Amino acid sequence: MTVDLSLTCRDVDSAVHRLVRLYEELAPEHLAGLGAYYAPDAYFKDPFNEVRGVPAITRIFEHMFASLQDPRFVVTQKLVQDDRAFLEWEFRFRLRRWRPEVEQCIRGASSLRFDAQGRVAHHRDYWDAAEELYEKLPLLGALMRWLRRTAFSSSKTGHAQGSPS
Repeated sequence: MTVDLSLTCRDVDSAVHRLVRLYEELAPEHLAGLGAYYAPDAYFKDPFNEVRGVPAITRIFEHMFASLQDPRFVVTQKLVQDDRAFLEWEFRFRLRRWRPEVEQCIRGASSLRFDAQGRVAHHRDYWDAAEELYEKLPLLGALMRWLRRTAFSSSKTGHAQGSPS
Protein backbone atom coordinates (compact mmCIF):
# COMPACT_ATOMS: atom_id res chain seq x y z
CA MET A 1 0.00 0.00 0.00
CA THR A 2 1.33 3.47 -0.91
CA VAL A 3 0.48 6.62 0.96
CA ASP A 4 -0.10 9.83 -1.00
CA LEU A 5 1.76 12.59 0.86
CA SER A 6 0.93 15.30 -1.65
CA LEU A 7 -0.94 18.34 -0.48
CA THR A 8 -4.57 18.70 -1.37
CA CYS A 9 -5.80 21.95 -2.86
CA ARG A 10 -7.55 22.65 0.44
CA ASP A 11 -4.27 22.14 2.35
CA VAL A 12 -2.43 24.55 0.07
CA ASP A 13 -5.23 27.12 0.41
CA SER A 14 -4.91 26.83 4.18
CA ALA A 15 -1.10 27.13 4.04
CA VAL A 16 -1.35 30.20 1.80
CA HIS A 17 -3.94 31.78 4.11
CA ARG A 18 -1.65 31.21 7.12
CA LEU A 19 1.34 32.65 5.25
CA VAL A 20 -0.58 35.74 4.11
CA ARG A 21 -1.68 36.34 7.68
CA LEU A 22 1.93 35.98 8.86
CA TYR A 23 3.15 38.53 6.32
CA GLU A 24 0.38 41.02 6.94
CA GLU A 25 0.94 40.83 10.73
CA LEU A 26 4.71 40.34 10.62
CA ALA A 27 6.58 41.76 13.61
CA PRO A 28 10.07 41.13 15.03
CA GLU A 29 8.66 38.83 17.71
CA HIS A 30 7.21 36.53 15.01
CA LEU A 31 10.56 35.79 13.37
CA ALA A 32 11.48 33.00 15.79
CA GLY A 33 8.49 31.03 14.45
CA LEU A 34 9.37 31.19 10.73
CA GLY A 35 10.21 27.46 10.82
CA ALA A 36 6.49 26.73 11.09
CA TYR A 37 5.98 28.45 7.71
CA TYR A 38 9.22 27.65 5.84
CA ALA A 39 10.83 24.26 5.24
CA PRO A 40 14.24 23.84 6.96
CA ASP A 41 16.10 24.07 3.61
CA ALA A 42 13.73 26.57 1.96
CA TYR A 43 15.11 28.62 -0.93
CA PHE A 44 14.47 32.40 -0.93
CA LYS A 45 15.40 34.89 -3.64
CA ASP A 46 14.60 38.56 -4.17
CA PRO A 47 16.45 41.35 -6.03
CA PHE A 48 18.98 41.66 -3.16
CA ASN A 49 19.20 38.22 -1.57
CA GLU A 50 19.54 34.58 -2.51
CA VAL A 51 19.64 32.26 0.49
CA ARG A 52 18.72 28.80 1.65
CA GLY A 53 17.42 27.77 5.06
CA VAL A 54 15.23 29.27 7.76
CA PRO A 55 18.11 30.95 9.68
CA ALA A 56 19.20 32.85 6.54
CA ILE A 57 15.60 33.84 5.70
CA THR A 58 15.15 35.01 9.30
CA ARG A 59 18.26 37.23 8.99
CA ILE A 60 16.73 38.95 5.93
CA PHE A 61 13.65 39.89 7.95
CA GLU A 62 15.74 40.92 10.96
CA HIS A 63 17.67 43.26 8.67
CA MET A 64 14.39 44.62 7.28
CA PHE A 65 13.13 45.49 10.77
CA ALA A 66 16.51 47.00 11.77
CA SER A 67 16.82 49.10 8.60
CA LEU A 68 13.27 50.31 8.00
CA GLN A 69 10.60 52.00 10.04
CA ASP A 70 7.10 50.45 10.17
CA PRO A 71 7.60 47.79 7.44
CA ARG A 72 4.43 45.91 6.51
CA PHE A 73 3.03 43.83 3.69
CA VAL A 74 -0.42 44.09 2.15
CA VAL A 75 -1.34 41.14 -0.07
CA THR A 76 -3.61 42.38 -2.86
CA GLN A 77 -4.07 39.18 -4.93
CA LYS A 78 -3.47 35.49 -4.52
CA LEU A 79 -3.63 32.57 -6.92
CA VAL A 80 -3.29 28.96 -5.79
CA GLN A 81 -2.80 25.92 -8.01
CA ASP A 82 -1.61 22.49 -6.93
CA ASP A 83 1.35 23.00 -4.55
CA ARG A 84 2.04 26.53 -5.80
CA ALA A 85 0.84 30.03 -5.07
CA PHE A 86 1.41 33.44 -6.55
CA LEU A 87 0.90 36.52 -4.37
CA GLU A 88 0.78 40.14 -5.48
CA TRP A 89 1.64 42.53 -2.67
CA GLU A 90 2.53 46.01 -1.58
CA PHE A 91 5.42 46.47 0.81
CA ARG A 92 4.94 49.68 2.79
CA PHE A 93 7.64 51.24 4.96
CA ARG A 94 9.39 54.43 5.97
CA LEU A 95 13.10 55.07 5.59
CA ARG A 96 14.76 55.87 8.90
CA ARG A 97 17.29 58.42 7.60
CA TRP A 98 15.68 60.02 4.54
CA ARG A 99 12.22 61.56 4.67
CA PRO A 100 10.96 59.30 7.48
CA GLU A 101 7.59 61.08 7.39
CA VAL A 102 6.88 59.75 3.88
CA GLU A 103 5.55 56.22 3.52
CA GLN A 104 7.21 54.33 0.68
CA CYS A 105 5.53 51.56 -1.30
CA ILE A 106 7.08 48.77 -3.35
CA ARG A 107 4.73 46.67 -5.48
CA GLY A 108 5.77 43.15 -6.27
CA ALA A 109 4.84 39.50 -6.41
CA SER A 110 5.96 36.22 -4.86
CA SER A 111 6.04 32.81 -6.47
CA LEU A 112 5.76 30.10 -3.82
CA ARG A 113 5.99 26.31 -3.80
CA PHE A 114 4.94 24.33 -0.74
CA ASP A 115 6.29 21.04 0.59
CA ALA A 116 4.13 18.08 1.70
CA GLN A 117 3.86 19.60 5.20
CA GLY A 118 2.43 22.87 3.87
CA ARG A 119 5.63 24.87 4.42
CA VAL A 120 7.23 27.12 1.83
CA ALA A 121 10.02 25.22 0.06
CA HIS A 122 10.70 27.81 -2.67
CA HIS A 123 10.03 31.57 -2.40
CA ARG A 124 10.93 33.91 -5.24
CA ASP A 125 10.07 37.61 -5.07
CA TYR A 126 9.75 39.70 -8.21
CA TRP A 127 9.85 43.47 -8.15
CA ASP A 128 11.60 46.20 -10.09
CA ALA A 129 14.29 47.60 -7.79
CA ALA A 130 15.03 50.47 -10.20
CA GLU A 131 11.45 51.71 -10.45
CA GLU A 132 10.19 50.80 -7.00
CA LEU A 133 13.22 51.77 -4.91
CA TYR A 134 16.18 53.41 -6.62
CA GLU A 135 14.10 56.11 -8.38
CA LYS A 136 12.79 57.25 -4.99
CA LEU A 137 16.24 57.94 -3.53
CA PRO A 138 17.69 61.48 -3.82
CA LEU A 139 20.82 61.23 -6.00
CA LEU A 140 20.38 57.74 -7.38
CA GLY A 141 16.74 58.51 -8.19
CA ALA A 142 17.64 61.41 -10.45
CA LEU A 143 20.14 59.22 -12.31
CA MET A 144 17.65 56.34 -12.66
CA ARG A 145 14.89 58.65 -13.96
CA TRP A 146 17.32 60.18 -16.46
CA LEU A 147 18.41 56.70 -17.62
CA ARG A 148 14.79 55.62 -18.04
CA ARG A 149 13.91 58.75 -20.04
CA THR A 150 17.04 58.40 -22.18
CA ALA A 151 16.47 54.71 -22.86
CA PHE A 152 12.80 55.29 -23.68
CA SER A 153 13.57 58.25 -25.95
CA SER A 154 16.33 56.31 -27.75
CA SER A 155 14.21 53.23 -28.32
CA LYS A 156 11.28 55.32 -29.51
CA THR A 157 13.47 57.33 -31.88
CA GLY A 158 15.25 54.22 -33.15
CA HIS A 159 11.91 52.51 -33.80
CA ALA A 160 10.55 55.52 -35.69
CA GLN A 161 13.67 55.71 -37.91
CA GLY A 162 13.37 52.04 -38.79
CA SER A 163 9.72 52.35 -39.82
CA PRO A 164 8.83 52.25 -43.51
CA SER A 165 7.85 55.63 -45.00
